[in-house]
Amino acid sequence: MEFNYNLPVNILFGCDKINELGRETAKYGKKALIVTGKRSSKESGLLEKSVELLANEGIDGVIFNEVTRNPLVSTVHQGAEIAKKENCDVVVALGGGSIMDAAKAIALIAENGGDAVEYMYGRKSSDKALPLVLVPTTCGTGSEGNCYAVLTDGETGDKKSIRSAAIYGKVSIVDPKLMMTMPKRVRAAVIFDALAHSMEAYVTKKRTPMSDAYAAYAMKLIADNGVPAVEDETGDTVVWEKITLASTLAGMAIGASGCALPHAMEHPASGIKNIVHGEGLAALTPAIVEASWEGDPERYATISVLLGGNSALDCADRVRAFIKRIGLDRGLSELGIEESDIPWMAENAFKVSLGNIENHPVVFDKKALEEIYRKSM
Repeated sequence: MEFNYNLPVNILFGCDKINELGRETAKYGKKALIVTGKRSSKESGLLEKSVELLANEGIDGVIFNEVTRNPLVSTVHQGAEIAKKENCDVVVALGGGSIMDAAKAIALIAENGGDAVEYMYGRKSSDKALPLVLVPTTCGTGSEGNCYAVLTDGETGDKKSIRSAAIYGKVSIVDPKLMMTMPKRVRAAVIFDALAHSMEAYVTKKRTPMSDAYAAYAMKLIADNGVPAVEDETGDTVVWEKITLASTLAGMAIGASGCALPHAMEHPASGIKNIVHGEGLAALTPAIVEASWEGDPERYATISVLLGGNSALDCADRVRAFIKRIGLDRGLSELGIEESDIPWMAENAFKVSLGNIENHPVVFDKKALEEIYRKSM
Protein backbone atom coordinates (compact mmCIF):
# COMPACT_ATOMS: atom_id res chain seq x y z
CA MET A 1 0.00 0.00 0.00
CA GLU A 2 1.31 3.44 -0.95
CA PHE A 3 -0.28 6.88 -0.74
CA ASN A 4 0.58 10.50 -0.05
CA TYR A 5 -1.48 12.79 2.14
CA ASN A 6 -0.68 16.43 2.84
CA LEU A 7 -3.18 18.92 4.25
CA PRO A 8 -1.39 22.12 5.29
CA VAL A 9 -4.53 23.82 6.59
CA ASN A 10 -5.10 24.92 10.18
CA ILE A 11 -8.80 24.10 10.62
CA LEU A 12 -10.45 25.84 13.57
CA PHE A 13 -13.78 24.08 14.06
CA GLY A 14 -16.56 24.95 16.49
CA CYS A 15 -19.39 27.28 17.39
CA ASP A 16 -18.32 30.93 17.77
CA LYS A 17 -14.88 30.29 16.24
CA ILE A 18 -15.58 33.26 13.97
CA ASN A 19 -14.46 35.42 16.90
CA GLU A 20 -10.88 34.32 16.19
CA LEU A 21 -10.91 35.81 12.68
CA GLY A 22 -8.95 38.94 13.55
CA ARG A 23 -6.28 37.20 15.58
CA GLU A 24 -5.75 34.52 12.95
CA THR A 25 -5.66 36.93 10.00
CA ALA A 26 -3.15 39.16 11.78
CA LYS A 27 -0.62 36.33 11.52
CA TYR A 28 -0.54 36.76 7.75
CA GLY A 29 -1.11 40.39 6.85
CA LYS A 30 -2.20 43.91 7.67
CA LYS A 31 -4.51 44.68 4.74
CA ALA A 32 -7.13 42.15 3.73
CA LEU A 33 -9.11 41.78 0.55
CA ILE A 34 -12.45 40.54 1.89
CA VAL A 35 -14.03 38.39 -0.83
CA THR A 36 -17.77 37.85 -0.49
CA GLY A 37 -21.10 38.09 -2.33
CA LYS A 38 -23.43 41.04 -2.63
CA ARG A 39 -26.06 39.98 -0.12
CA SER A 40 -25.79 37.05 2.25
CA SER A 41 -22.85 38.01 4.45
CA LYS A 42 -24.10 41.59 4.59
CA GLU A 43 -27.67 40.64 5.46
CA SER A 44 -26.58 38.11 8.10
CA GLY A 45 -24.32 40.67 9.77
CA LEU A 46 -21.22 38.54 9.17
CA LEU A 47 -19.54 41.10 6.93
CA GLU A 48 -19.90 43.93 9.44
CA LYS A 49 -18.72 41.69 12.28
CA SER A 50 -15.74 40.48 10.28
CA VAL A 51 -14.63 44.01 9.39
CA GLU A 52 -14.82 44.89 13.09
CA LEU A 53 -12.87 41.78 14.15
CA LEU A 54 -10.16 42.60 11.63
CA ALA A 55 -10.04 46.27 12.64
CA ASN A 56 -9.61 45.27 16.28
CA GLU A 57 -6.32 43.66 15.26
CA GLY A 58 -5.20 46.64 13.17
CA ILE A 59 -6.14 45.08 9.83
CA ASP A 60 -7.70 47.24 7.12
CA GLY A 61 -10.37 45.58 5.02
CA VAL A 62 -11.05 46.14 1.32
CA ILE A 63 -14.40 44.62 0.36
CA PHE A 64 -14.78 42.82 -2.95
CA ASN A 65 -18.40 41.66 -3.18
CA GLU A 66 -18.76 40.85 -6.88
CA VAL A 67 -18.60 37.03 -6.64
CA THR A 68 -21.67 35.16 -7.88
CA ARG A 69 -22.74 31.53 -8.16
CA ASN A 70 -20.39 29.49 -10.39
CA PRO A 71 -17.70 32.21 -10.18
CA LEU A 72 -16.35 33.56 -13.45
CA VAL A 73 -12.74 33.87 -14.54
CA SER A 74 -13.43 37.53 -15.31
CA THR A 75 -14.53 38.12 -11.70
CA VAL A 76 -11.30 36.57 -10.45
CA HIS A 77 -9.26 38.90 -12.64
CA GLN A 78 -11.26 41.86 -11.35
CA GLY A 79 -10.64 40.87 -7.75
CA ALA A 80 -6.95 40.27 -8.33
CA GLU A 81 -6.54 43.72 -9.85
CA ILE A 82 -8.18 45.31 -6.81
CA ALA A 83 -5.96 43.29 -4.46
CA LYS A 84 -2.87 44.54 -6.27
CA LYS A 85 -4.07 48.14 -6.55
CA GLU A 86 -4.90 48.26 -2.85
CA ASN A 87 -1.68 46.47 -1.83
CA CYS A 88 -3.58 43.75 0.02
CA ASP A 89 -1.30 41.18 1.63
CA VAL A 90 -3.92 38.63 2.75
CA VAL A 91 -7.25 37.39 1.33
CA VAL A 92 -10.24 36.63 3.56
CA ALA A 93 -13.17 34.66 2.09
CA LEU A 94 -16.61 34.99 3.67
CA GLY A 95 -19.18 32.72 2.04
CA GLY A 96 -19.93 29.42 0.38
CA GLY A 97 -17.97 27.38 -2.12
CA SER A 98 -18.19 29.95 -4.90
CA ILE A 99 -16.77 32.65 -2.64
CA MET A 100 -13.94 30.46 -1.35
CA ASP A 101 -13.05 29.21 -4.82
CA ALA A 102 -12.96 32.75 -6.20
CA ALA A 103 -10.87 33.93 -3.25
CA LYS A 104 -8.36 31.13 -3.81
CA ALA A 105 -8.00 32.02 -7.47
CA ILE A 106 -7.76 35.74 -6.68
CA ALA A 107 -4.95 35.02 -4.21
CA LEU A 108 -3.10 33.05 -6.90
CA ILE A 109 -3.51 35.59 -9.71
CA ALA A 110 -2.82 38.62 -7.49
CA GLU A 111 0.53 37.10 -6.55
CA ASN A 112 1.53 35.70 -9.95
CA GLY A 113 -0.40 37.55 -12.65
CA GLY A 114 -1.56 35.90 -15.84
CA ASP A 115 -4.85 34.41 -16.97
CA ALA A 116 -6.73 32.09 -14.59
CA VAL A 117 -7.67 29.89 -17.57
CA GLU A 118 -3.98 29.03 -18.00
CA TYR A 119 -3.91 27.70 -14.44
CA MET A 120 -7.20 25.84 -14.93
CA TYR A 121 -5.69 23.81 -17.77
CA GLY A 122 -2.28 23.39 -16.16
CA ARG A 123 -0.47 25.51 -18.71
CA LYS A 124 0.80 27.67 -15.86
CA SER A 125 1.48 26.83 -12.23
CA SER A 126 2.95 28.45 -9.15
CA ASP A 127 3.77 27.54 -5.60
CA LYS A 128 2.99 31.06 -4.40
CA ALA A 129 -0.24 32.90 -3.57
CA LEU A 130 -1.37 35.55 -1.13
CA PRO A 131 -2.18 33.99 2.27
CA LEU A 132 -5.79 32.81 2.52
CA VAL A 133 -8.18 32.83 5.47
CA LEU A 134 -11.34 30.88 4.62
CA VAL A 135 -14.65 31.27 6.47
CA PRO A 136 -17.34 28.99 4.99
CA THR A 137 -20.98 29.93 5.46
CA THR A 138 -22.42 26.90 3.65
CA CYS A 139 -21.81 23.24 4.46
CA GLY A 140 -21.37 21.75 1.00
CA THR A 141 -18.21 22.25 -0.99
CA GLY A 142 -15.62 21.58 1.68
CA SER A 143 -13.38 24.07 -0.13
CA GLU A 144 -11.97 25.04 3.26
CA GLY A 145 -10.21 21.67 3.37
CA ASN A 146 -8.72 21.26 -0.11
CA CYS A 147 -6.69 23.01 -2.79
CA TYR A 148 -9.35 23.26 -5.51
CA ALA A 149 -10.81 26.44 -6.98
CA VAL A 150 -13.61 25.75 -9.47
CA LEU A 151 -14.17 28.52 -12.02
CA THR A 152 -16.26 29.08 -15.14
CA ASP A 153 -14.89 30.61 -18.30
CA GLY A 154 -17.74 32.88 -19.38
CA GLU A 155 -16.54 32.89 -22.98
CA THR A 156 -16.54 29.11 -23.53
CA GLY A 157 -18.81 27.76 -20.76
CA ASP A 158 -15.93 25.57 -19.54
CA LYS A 159 -16.15 24.92 -15.80
CA LYS A 160 -12.94 23.50 -14.39
CA SER A 161 -10.86 23.61 -11.25
CA ILE A 162 -7.48 25.08 -10.54
CA ARG A 163 -5.61 22.64 -8.34
CA SER A 164 -2.56 24.03 -6.59
CA ALA A 165 -0.94 23.55 -3.20
CA ALA A 166 -0.49 27.32 -3.16
CA ILE A 167 -4.21 27.87 -2.59
CA TYR A 168 -4.71 25.85 0.55
CA GLY A 169 -6.02 28.15 3.25
CA LYS A 170 -3.52 29.17 5.89
CA VAL A 171 -6.43 28.85 8.29
CA SER A 172 -10.05 27.79 7.80
CA ILE A 173 -12.50 28.98 10.44
CA VAL A 174 -15.40 26.53 10.36
CA ASP A 175 -18.19 27.80 12.60
CA PRO A 176 -21.41 25.72 12.44
CA LYS A 177 -23.45 28.71 13.62
CA LEU A 178 -22.66 30.51 10.36
CA MET A 179 -24.55 27.80 8.43
CA MET A 180 -27.89 28.35 10.13
CA THR A 181 -28.99 31.36 8.06
CA MET A 182 -29.14 29.45 4.75
CA PRO A 183 -32.59 29.23 3.09
CA LYS A 184 -34.05 25.71 2.99
CA ARG A 185 -33.40 25.10 -0.71
CA VAL A 186 -29.79 26.25 -0.36
CA ARG A 187 -29.34 23.92 2.61
CA ALA A 188 -30.60 20.99 0.58
CA ALA A 189 -28.33 21.77 -2.38
CA VAL A 190 -25.15 22.14 -0.38
CA ILE A 191 -25.86 19.07 1.74
CA PHE A 192 -26.28 16.98 -1.38
CA ASP A 193 -23.05 18.43 -2.77
CA ALA A 194 -21.29 17.17 0.38
CA LEU A 195 -22.92 13.76 -0.01
CA ALA A 196 -21.81 13.61 -3.65
CA HIS A 197 -18.25 14.46 -2.64
CA SER A 198 -18.15 11.68 -0.08
CA MET A 199 -19.80 9.13 -2.40
CA GLU A 200 -17.46 9.93 -5.27
CA ALA A 201 -14.37 9.89 -3.05
CA TYR A 202 -15.46 6.50 -1.75
CA VAL A 203 -15.72 4.86 -5.19
CA THR A 204 -12.93 6.57 -7.13
CA LYS A 205 -9.97 4.65 -8.47
CA LYS A 206 -7.61 7.10 -6.73
CA ARG A 207 -9.08 6.56 -3.28
CA THR A 208 -6.73 6.12 -0.34
CA PRO A 209 -7.19 4.85 3.22
CA MET A 210 -7.41 8.50 4.34
CA SER A 211 -10.08 9.45 1.82
CA ASP A 212 -12.00 6.26 2.65
CA ALA A 213 -12.08 7.15 6.33
CA TYR A 214 -13.20 10.73 5.72
CA ALA A 215 -15.76 9.76 3.08
CA ALA A 216 -17.37 6.94 5.07
CA TYR A 217 -17.73 9.08 8.19
CA ALA A 218 -19.07 12.02 6.17
CA MET A 219 -21.69 9.82 4.46
CA LYS A 220 -22.84 8.50 7.84
CA LEU A 221 -23.15 12.01 9.27
CA ILE A 222 -25.11 13.22 6.23
CA ALA A 223 -27.38 10.17 6.14
CA ASP A 224 -28.28 10.73 9.80
CA ASN A 225 -28.41 14.52 9.89
CA GLY A 226 -29.09 15.78 6.36
CA VAL A 227 -32.87 15.84 6.61
CA PRO A 228 -32.92 17.33 10.14
CA ALA A 229 -30.51 20.08 9.00
CA VAL A 230 -32.69 20.98 6.01
CA GLU A 231 -35.80 21.11 8.19
CA ASP A 232 -34.25 22.73 11.28
CA GLU A 233 -35.95 25.94 12.42
CA THR A 234 -34.63 26.13 15.98
CA GLY A 235 -30.87 26.34 15.48
CA ASP A 236 -30.03 22.84 16.66
CA THR A 237 -26.29 23.22 17.17
CA VAL A 238 -25.70 19.47 17.49
CA VAL A 239 -27.21 18.82 14.05
CA TRP A 240 -25.33 21.71 12.47
CA GLU A 241 -22.04 20.66 14.02
CA LYS A 242 -22.43 17.20 12.51
CA ILE A 243 -23.50 18.32 9.05
CA THR A 244 -20.78 20.99 8.93
CA LEU A 245 -18.15 18.47 9.95
CA ALA A 246 -19.42 16.13 7.22
CA SER A 247 -18.95 18.84 4.60
CA THR A 248 -15.41 19.61 5.71
CA LEU A 249 -14.47 15.91 5.81
CA ALA A 250 -15.99 15.33 2.36
CA GLY A 251 -13.98 18.24 0.98
CA MET A 252 -10.84 16.74 2.51
CA ALA A 253 -11.74 13.36 1.00
CA ILE A 254 -11.94 14.65 -2.58
CA GLY A 255 -8.74 16.56 -1.96
CA ALA A 256 -7.07 13.17 -1.49
CA SER A 257 -8.99 11.09 -4.04
CA GLY A 258 -10.39 13.45 -6.65
CA CYS A 259 -13.98 13.40 -7.88
CA ALA A 260 -15.68 11.05 -10.32
CA LEU A 261 -18.36 11.05 -13.01
CA PRO A 262 -21.14 13.06 -11.29
CA HIS A 263 -18.93 16.13 -11.04
CA ALA A 264 -17.58 15.58 -14.54
CA MET A 265 -21.12 15.59 -15.91
CA GLU A 266 -22.50 18.38 -13.72
CA HIS A 267 -19.88 20.97 -14.53
CA PRO A 268 -20.95 21.37 -18.18
CA ALA A 269 -24.57 21.80 -17.06
CA SER A 270 -23.85 24.57 -14.57
CA GLY A 271 -21.20 25.99 -16.89
CA ILE A 272 -23.73 26.82 -19.59
CA LYS A 273 -26.91 27.37 -17.53
CA ASN A 274 -25.53 28.71 -14.23
CA ILE A 275 -27.59 26.21 -12.27
CA VAL A 276 -26.98 25.50 -8.60
CA HIS A 277 -24.21 22.92 -8.43
CA GLY A 278 -25.84 20.74 -5.76
CA GLU A 279 -29.14 20.71 -7.65
CA GLY A 280 -27.37 19.61 -10.81
CA LEU A 281 -25.64 16.82 -8.92
CA ALA A 282 -28.94 15.70 -7.43
CA ALA A 283 -30.49 15.52 -10.91
CA LEU A 284 -27.61 13.45 -12.31
CA THR A 285 -26.35 11.19 -9.53
CA PRO A 286 -29.16 8.58 -9.38
CA ALA A 287 -28.89 7.74 -13.09
CA ILE A 288 -25.09 7.61 -12.81
CA VAL A 289 -25.27 5.22 -9.84
CA GLU A 290 -27.79 3.08 -11.73
CA ALA A 291 -25.38 2.79 -14.65
CA SER A 292 -22.27 2.31 -12.49
CA TRP A 293 -22.96 0.08 -9.48
CA GLU A 294 -21.76 -3.10 -11.21
CA GLY A 295 -18.32 -1.49 -11.48
CA ASP A 296 -17.90 -1.70 -7.70
CA PRO A 297 -20.88 -3.50 -6.12
CA GLU A 298 -19.23 -3.76 -2.70
CA ARG A 299 -18.75 -0.04 -2.31
CA TYR A 300 -22.11 0.92 -3.77
CA ALA A 301 -23.66 -1.59 -1.35
CA THR A 302 -21.99 0.24 1.54
CA ILE A 303 -23.40 3.55 0.31
CA SER A 304 -26.85 2.00 -0.01
CA VAL A 305 -26.78 0.60 3.53
CA LEU A 306 -25.71 3.98 4.95
CA LEU A 307 -28.75 5.51 3.22
CA GLY A 308 -31.10 2.83 4.55
CA GLY A 309 -30.91 0.30 1.71
CA ASN A 310 -29.81 -3.30 1.45
CA SER A 311 -27.40 -3.75 -1.45
CA ALA A 312 -25.83 -2.17 -4.51
CA LEU A 313 -28.97 -3.10 -6.45
CA ASP A 314 -31.05 -0.52 -4.59
CA CYS A 315 -28.34 2.13 -4.17
CA ALA A 316 -29.78 4.41 -6.86
CA ASP A 317 -33.23 4.15 -5.29
CA ARG A 318 -31.84 5.07 -1.86
CA VAL A 319 -30.10 8.09 -3.34
CA ARG A 320 -33.37 9.12 -5.01
CA ALA A 321 -35.23 8.70 -1.72
CA PHE A 322 -32.74 10.91 0.10
CA ILE A 323 -33.00 13.55 -2.63
CA LYS A 324 -36.79 13.52 -2.34
CA ARG A 325 -36.65 13.83 1.45
CA ILE A 326 -34.55 16.98 1.23
CA GLY A 327 -36.74 18.45 -1.53
CA LEU A 328 -34.32 18.35 -4.48
CA ASP A 329 -36.17 15.90 -6.73
CA ARG A 330 -35.99 17.90 -9.96
CA GLY A 331 -34.70 16.78 -13.34
CA LEU A 332 -32.26 18.64 -15.54
CA SER A 333 -35.09 19.98 -17.66
CA GLU A 334 -36.56 21.71 -14.60
CA LEU A 335 -33.17 23.34 -14.05
CA GLY A 336 -33.12 24.82 -17.55
CA ILE A 337 -31.25 22.16 -19.53
CA GLU A 338 -32.69 21.39 -22.97
CA GLU A 339 -32.39 18.26 -25.07
CA SER A 340 -30.32 20.22 -27.58
CA ASP A 341 -27.71 20.91 -24.87
CA ILE A 342 -26.88 17.24 -24.36
CA PRO A 343 -24.33 16.65 -27.16
CA TRP A 344 -22.36 19.75 -26.17
CA MET A 345 -22.39 18.76 -22.47
CA ALA A 346 -21.12 15.26 -23.24
CA GLU A 347 -18.39 16.67 -25.45
CA ASN A 348 -17.47 19.30 -22.87
CA ALA A 349 -17.28 16.74 -20.06
CA PHE A 350 -14.55 14.92 -21.96
CA LYS A 351 -12.79 18.18 -22.80
CA VAL A 352 -12.82 19.59 -19.27
CA SER A 353 -13.10 16.64 -16.88
CA LEU A 354 -11.49 13.63 -18.51
CA GLY A 355 -9.60 12.89 -15.31
CA ASN A 356 -12.82 12.58 -13.30
CA ILE A 357 -14.41 10.44 -16.01
CA GLU A 358 -11.48 8.04 -15.92
CA ASN A 359 -11.46 8.06 -12.09
CA HIS A 360 -14.99 6.57 -12.02
CA PRO A 361 -15.55 2.82 -11.40
CA VAL A 362 -16.92 2.45 -14.94
CA VAL A 363 -15.48 4.54 -17.77
CA PHE A 364 -18.26 5.51 -20.17
CA ASP A 365 -17.97 6.87 -23.71
CA LYS A 366 -19.68 10.03 -24.98
CA LYS A 367 -22.72 8.14 -26.24
CA ALA A 368 -23.25 6.64 -22.78
CA LEU A 369 -22.92 10.08 -21.17
CA GLU A 370 -25.57 11.42 -23.54
CA GLU A 371 -27.91 8.62 -22.46
CA ILE A 372 -27.33 9.37 -18.77
CA TYR A 373 -28.08 13.04 -19.42
CA ARG A 374 -31.35 12.05 -21.13
CA LYS A 375 -32.36 9.78 -18.25
CA SER A 376 -31.69 12.70 -15.88
CA MET A 377 -33.95 15.14 -17.71
